[in-house]
Amino acid sequence: MTRVLIDARAAARPELGGVERWARELAARLPALHPDRYALAVPRARLVHRAGHAWEQGVLPFRARRADVLLCPANLAPVAARNVALILHDVAPLREPGWYAPAYVRYQRAIVPLLARRARLVLTVSEFSAGELRDLLGVEAQVVHGGVGPAFGPHADATGARAAHGLQERPYVLTVGSRTARKNLAALRVAGPRLAARGVDLVAVGGGRPQFRAEDEVPGLRHLGRVDDAELPGLYAGAAAFVLPSRYEGYGLPVLEAMASGTPVVAARAAALPEAGGDAARYADPDDPEGFADALEATLDDPEPQRAAGLARARGRTWEATARGVDAVLRRELG
Repeated sequence: MTRVLIDARAAARPELGGVERWARELAARLPALHPDRYALAVPRARLVHRAGHAWEQGVLPFRARRADVLLCPANLAPVAARNVALILHDVAPLREPGWYAPAYVRYQRAIVPLLARRARLVLTVSEFSAGELRDLLGVEAQVVHGGVGPAFGPHADATGARAAHGLQERPYVLTVGSRTARKNLAALRVAGPRLAARGVDLVAVGGGRPQFRAEDEVPGLRHLGRVDDAELPGLYAGAAAFVLPSRYEGYGLPVLEAMASGTPVVAARAAALPEAGGDAARYADPDDPEGFADALEATLDDPEPQRAAGLARARGRTWEATARGVDAVLRRELG
């Protein structure tokens, strides 16, 4: 039986973006699914960020020699390893380098094509990203969609989450994502004042990252910064609506998390977001702030159809199903 070592560096990071969520869930669920097939390689805490590149490139290849497959779930892998199954979530730095710091773009341009060519197997998270990998790297990737955890649901503690962040007084529209240019929060510059006139706050969760270019402040948008992961389900469940105006997402897990929470979704008609939301979301052009304001007001005026459609769409899209999907691809493609 194939023995798979999982690179758990991203899983050990304290901050939680989509890549880290994938890494955490696979690191927890694959060994539980098949304890005799999967094992974890976890660096020390001080090596989960930049210093960890040396561990990943220098130490991990030697540990991976004892495995048939080294599963790297977070866009990066050891160049020296020849038994890599690599999950590439997207190639946004190659498609839109202006969204990132120049040094980060140079690094991505040097290493991502090399890793993709040398990997035994490449997986990705959406049909959109599979097309990007084909177009920009000439790589064919197997698609496995992400999921949503059991903590996300209408049952989540919305009262506690709202109280923790001073959101008890007024309804709010939530957005979740790092404060970076690709998230396109500027598309909400019309929505903020229009929502305020209705007595609705516009609230953002997420911090910045040094490799990403930040964008200007948005009028009427209240930033909560990073929040504890345990509070996030309650913030979703307590929101009157969720909005994600991002220009580029490899999939868009927050769309699925909001739907599972019973919160109606407005998203950009861009990249993989229509693939994530399907017919259960309402969409606007990422370059149309008026369109986002209109879509949000229409959703707030009649939320129930979207709420029901979102709950139905999220049902069955679990991390357990994702883990089984990744396991099936590894067994099928690697024998």
